Amino acid sequence: MHDESRRIEERVQRLHDQRIKTAIYAATVPFEVEAWQAPGEPVPFEEAAAASYEPFAMGTPWGPPWGTTWFRMRGQVPEEWAGRRVEAVIDLGFVGDWPGNQAEALVHRTDGTPLKAVNPLNQYVPIANPATGGETVDYLVEAASNPDILADNFSKVTPLGDKLTAGDKPLYTFRSADLAILDEEVWHLDLDVQVLRELMHELGEHDPRRHEIAHALDRAMDLLDLDDVSGSAAAVREALKPVLSKPAHASAHTISGVGHAHIDSAWLWPIRETKRKTSRTFSNVTSLADEYDDFIFACSQAQQYEWVRDNYPKVWARIQESVKNGQWAPVGGMWVESDGNLPGGEAVARQFVHGKRFFMDHFGIETKGVWLPDSFGYNAAYPQIAKLAGNEWFLTQKISWNQTNKFPHHTFWWEGIDGTRIFTHFPPVDTYNARFSGEEMSRAVRNYQEKGGASRSLAPFGWGDGGGGPTREIMERARRLADLEGSAKVVVEHPDEFFAKAREEYPDAPVWVGELYLELHRATYTSQARTKQGNRRSEHLLREAELWATTAALHAPGYAYPYEKLDRLWKTVLLHQFHDILPGSSIAWVHREAEAEYARVARELQALTADALTALGAGGTRVFNTSPYDRAEVVRTAEGAPVYVEVPASGSAPLGDAEPPQPVTVNGRVLDNGLVRVEVAEDGTLASVRDLRAGREVLAEPGNLLRLHTDLPNYWDAWDIDKHYKNRYTDLLDASSVTVVEQDPLVGAIRVERSFGKGSTITQTITVRAGSPRIDIETDIDWHETEKILKAAFPVDIRAPHSSAEIQFGHIQRPTHTNTSWEAARFEVSGHRWVHIGEPGYGVAVINDSTYGHDVSRTVREDGGTTTTVRLSLVRAPRIPDPEADQGRHRFTYALLPGARIEDAVAEGYALNLPLRVADAAGAPEPVVSVEGEGVTVEAVKLADDASGDVVVRLYESRGGRATGILRTGFPLAGAQVTDLLERPLEDAGIADGGVPVTLRPFQILTLRLRRG
Repeated sequence: MHDESRRIEERVQRLHDQRIKTAIYAATVPFEVEAWQAPGEPVPFEEAAAASYEPFAMGTPWGPPWGTTWFRMRGQVPEEWAGRRVEAVIDLGFVGDWPGNQAEALVHRTDGTPLKAVNPLNQYVPIANPATGGETVDYLVEAASNPDILADNFSKVTPLGDKLTAGDKPLYTFRSADLAILDEEVWHLDLDVQVLRELMHELGEHDPRRHEIAHALDRAMDLLDLDDVSGSAAAVREALKPVLSKPAHASAHTISGVGHAHIDSAWLWPIRETKRKTSRTFSNVTSLADEYDDFIFACSQAQQYEWVRDNYPKVWARIQESVKNGQWAPVGGMWVESDGNLPGGEAVARQFVHGKRFFMDHFGIETKGVWLPDSFGYNAAYPQIAKLAGNEWFLTQKISWNQTNKFPHHTFWWEGIDGTRIFTHFPPVDTYNARFSGEEMSRAVRNYQEKGGASRSLAPFGWGDGGGGPTREIMERARRLADLEGSAKVVVEHPDEFFAKAREEYPDAPVWVGELYLELHRATYTSQARTKQGNRRSEHLLREAELWATTAALHAPGYAYPYEKLDRLWKTVLLHQFHDILPGSSIAWVHREAEAEYARVARELQALTADALTALGAGGTRVFNTSPYDRAEVVRTAEGAPVYVEVPASGSAPLGDAEPPQPVTVNGRVLDNGLVRVEVAEDGTLASVRDLRAGREVLAEPGNLLRLHTDLPNYWDAWDIDKHYKNRYTDLLDASSVTVVEQDPLVGAIRVERSFGKGSTITQTITVRAGSPRIDIETDIDWHETEKILKAAFPVDIRAPHSSAEIQFGHIQRPTHTNTSWEAARFEVSGHRWVHIGEPGYGVAVINDSTYGHDVSRTVREDGGTTTTVRLSLVRAPRIPDPEADQGRHRFTYALLPGARIEDAVAEGYALNLPLRVADAAGAPEPVVSVEGEGVTVEAVKLADDASGDVVVRLYESRGGRATGILRTGFPLAGAQVTDLLERPLEDAGIADGGVPVTLRPFQILTLRLRRG
């Protein structure tokens, strides 16, 4: 047989693209369209319905950036269309090749009922099937003119990311708004041909099935009447039936499809627009559920459900009905799909507490899995946190973006820092926006790493980020691919069903231990530093407010614990931990609003704490310690005078003058408190840090070296820091002044001022206090650089085989060498309040109050000694998607802690982030709880969420070893239970010697519910 494959493929392509597709809509009649431009921010339907509309012609530009245009569309179905399937088809003038982040609209009936959204790849609204003819159609269409920030492939700086800078030039040109007949036979023929063509192209040239499909298509095209595509479509479909009905091989891979519409809670649009995106997409989804009984949609992020509930009650009612019918699957159990690295441990716990409770309260469903496809890496505490929240499985996708190493598994057990394992899947289709194309099906099978051990994978399908979610076309593809020779099999099912089958099939799946580090997007640990600082400060203020509100509730008659306020404030903080807000990868508008929200949260939490302390009684000045460790340090009075105090963990003490162990001396540029001696060089670096207790020099080279690097990644400016950033830099060694600014027996401080670059300045105050080896570096930057990153380096005379960085409820160790590509790829890593390096007998920690990104490297000197260098990433200056990212003032503190063990780093990390609070209060209640025993750290103290009055305490083992101790209470204790994160009882904790005995394995988290006597 002669090879005619090229002729056949070209013939089928032309007929499919030019004749079949163009015949899907058999006839059209234009709507009569009027328009009204809403002023400013979006308005309610009632206001839009009462507005004055003006005639609007197709081909007219519309929509200023971030604007809302309401269109009234009127039409009548022609009588001769009776019996046909009639739809409205609306093209707002969609641009580009991405179905999200551009124009989109929600279509309403005139009574305000939302019908369905209009999106670039989902432009229809059902009207009648079958039509009777003569139906009157009257719609109000709320159209959003969101700018396409992704235009030019993220290669150009744009002012469109904020309504303050975007201008008012119309972005789109309205193409068409029609009533149309959907020719169902032609539409189905289009899908038949699509599926077969794509499958054919994925099969090998020597595969008989490829040629069978080609010749079947060729013969079928002979039956297509080019003058009557509609009339001949049925015959063409009949000819294709045999090749479409051949069953898949018995060993074919099975893909479990679940509808999905990944909607970033903010990213290239503000939160206010996400509220509308959810309503549009969810309208589409519930409409699709009405049409396809076998459709199932998985949706995470309780926050988005709440937005729809509060703003679109009719859409909310449809969601509830779809959930009841089993077609809508709440998943994930988190308030939002948060960043996987940056939120604190307690915040991750609260993501699950608030998320799971929402789904239980509103749907009676407890979600079983963690749904986090798009976060930029996942911390190694997740398995334990997830299991303690009642989860059985974990789903991720983003690891497919790895820059260097291919992750070796798709289905595996993920083991966290404490030893907890959770069954985890990473879809080999490498997308969470699948459409069941031939290329995707082939990729999933080819890519799947578990061949021979397992035979199934998951594929979330649908257009995300405002693209409208799953479509009927994708559902039709799934039906055709359910059992088709040459392809993987597709079954649409609930994620819980997939995970149950996958676990049963592959119980001995391989184990991955430790963090799921994403070898990309490493700059998200640093970009938009003020957003990150707002999060860190909010987390600690929430801890503080809960502790002192609990104290007041126990000891102050008449004080009411602020349940509702704390709940609301937690949800605000949790929302802003979304994986494109907290990482700093959103547009300017998002981060401008985030900073304002954090400021509001701080004010409210400060007021709540002040109210609680006031309730304890006035008449004296006391110092309050929110940290879980006893403190002996210098605090300042309201007048600014330093005082040395000793305060118990989670307790208070009078503002008296405790005796410090040794005063601070200042001699020129040398600060000495008997524990450390610090010499500041003329250039402002730390020339020497001498640990007087150990009798050793800490630094191998000048410390606190500020280095300014050129920072232009290959792509994704706000997200990425590429390895080549290290190659070009300037050391900031020209200090304009080095001045002693405080010389007191309790405090010595030297201020260093610098100017550099494009008018940027840095003022650093290096402080040593009595009784503490910690050296604080308070930093004030006025930053005006672009495409730069500023690092602060501490080259330490230690041979450290690994570094330890605090993560959620513990810490993680990372090698300091680069023996393999896996270690080399970790050239920038994340951590929370501290990084520790050590050798047997001696260690050093670098503490911070708002910095997450850092790197640790190791070199061997000519004298044979080893220098291990810790460098903090202080501030960046990307220009895309926010041209002014990080510009302006930044104020933060980091510190060097010589002679530190891990437990010292833990304690000082809390101390720096939870400064002692001086307040007018006469009451001296005992701490709500205290711990006797090393390594048991209290993370949260609060009243139980059910308002029972029980006290809930969250503990964890913080050193990485076993710990035993006893928890004592500052109130009569009647009983104690171990609970899960949602405060549901697991077992009796027992009481002995008036307290609760505690035994913890390394990094174990323990939640106790304490009943008051």
